[in-house]
Order: sequence, then structure tokens, then C-alpha cells
Amino acid sequence: MNGRVLIVAGSDSGGGAGIQADIKAVTAMNGFAATAITALTAQNTLGVHGVVPVDPAFIRQQIEVVLGDIGADALKTGMLHSAEVIATVAAAFKAQAKDVPLVVDPVMVAKGGHRLLLSEAEAALRDTLLPMATLLTPNLPEAEVLVGFPVRVEADMVRAAEKLMSFGAHAVLMKGGHLEGDRVVDLLVQQGSVDRFEDARIPSRSTHGTGCTLASATAAGLAQKMGLRDAVARARAYVRKAIETAPGYGQGHGPLNHAVTVKIA
Repeated sequence: MNGRVLIVAGSDSGGGAGIQADIKAVTAMNGFAATAITALTAQNTLGVHGVVPVDPAFIRQQIEVVLGDIGADALKTGMLHSAEVIATVAAAFKAQAKDVPLVVDPVMVAKGGHRLLLSEAEAALRDTLLPMATLLTPNLPEAEVLVGFPVRVEADMVRAAEKLMSFGAHAVLMKGGHLEGDRVVDLLVQQGSVDRFEDARIPSRSTHGTGCTLASATAAGLAQKMGLRDAVARARAYVRKAIETAPGYGQGHGPLNHAVTVKIA
């Protein structure tokens, strides 16, 4: 087991996304996952049916006791539903993990359409957490909210990534799964470089938790001292295999096969 990842995110009772997906993904990457849970959700493959937020003071306590004892080689955030929670998490990281790589998955809306980030918290995410991010991993609808313009083609993806980097993010992985077509293109944009990943689209309804899984698998790579591009490439390969071998559970957007493993680069 190599690399400690502290994940700050919400719980998914269905086990396909959120903290549950995060833990499984980091474990599949041969890392160690610790958690600070921000909210409980009543959730399955058909959608989110209820949310109970965790008190921000208790979220901070979870972060502090983990970092003070176990420590972390990488950090990953998922569902941070309010401005107060975002401020609390940012302050805790600055106090105890300032130089630790941070992967920010800007979770806003569940696949079923349920909002997981209050609209009034969007500015807090952009202004408080983005400047701390080693890597930001938005899908196209999330990127559109953060940058304020449509993202419909690859050129838009590059422009949006550059805008997000102007807010302070060190690098951006623009996930192109929402674009039309039978090919999926993701772009890893860093200062002075754009790495393009292209694959055939996998026809599957088992795509619940892909964003959480990709971000956590990438964070595991950073915790293991992999370069950013290699960490992203391995995480993408893992997610694709997890979709291809998904168990087919549920009546809606089903979970991935998080138990699948990929060769470590």
C-alpha cells in the first residue's frame, strides 16, 4: 500500500459515487484512503432522494484528527454543498496541509439532476478552493457555471480551462463526456501545454460516480509521486475498465466495477 489520500466529500448510500467510490478507487490504485464526510445522502442509481449535511465544525474536526495522526500525501474534495463548508475545508487545509497536492472535483449536480452545491456557494468554490487546486476536474456543465460561457467544442474546453487557471488552479482536466459524438476527448491543460486524451465512447448506463472515481484515482497517483499526466492517464484507464466490466446493478445509472485494477505505470 503506497500513498495516503484524504478525501473530503459526501456519502452515497448506493455505493456508486461519493466517499464510497473514492475509497474503492484509491484502494484499487494501491493507496490508503482516509475520509472527512461532508454530507449523508439517500441515493441509488435513480437519483438523490435526500441529503443531511454534516456540521462544518465536525467536518473540520475529521480533517484535523486525520492529518494530525495519519497525515496525507494528497487531498481530494468532492461534494462541498455550502459556502461555509468550502471555507471550513479550505481553512483546515491551509492550517495543516498547505503543501499537499489537492485534486478538486467541483461536484455541483448529481446525474439524476439533484443539486449537490448550493447556487450561492459557486462563488466560494471559485474564489476560495480553486486557487488551492493542484488539479481541477470539471465536467462541461460544471465548467460552464464556473467560467460563465458555453463549452460546446474542444476550443471552448481549452478556453474554459485557461479561464479556470486564471482563477488560480494550477492545472485543469476538462472532461469531455458531455460532447456529442462516438469519441470521448478529455484535455489536461497546464501552463504552456495541453495533453489530449481520446477514446471510443463506451455505450453503457453504468456511469454513476465516474467523476468521483477519476478524481480519486488521480489523487492516488499524485500521492504516489507520479507526474500529473501519468496519474491522469492511469486513472482514465482505470475508469474505462471499470465501466467496461460494470456489474449492471440498479434500474438507472449503475455503478462501476471499482474492484478492477490496472497496471501501475
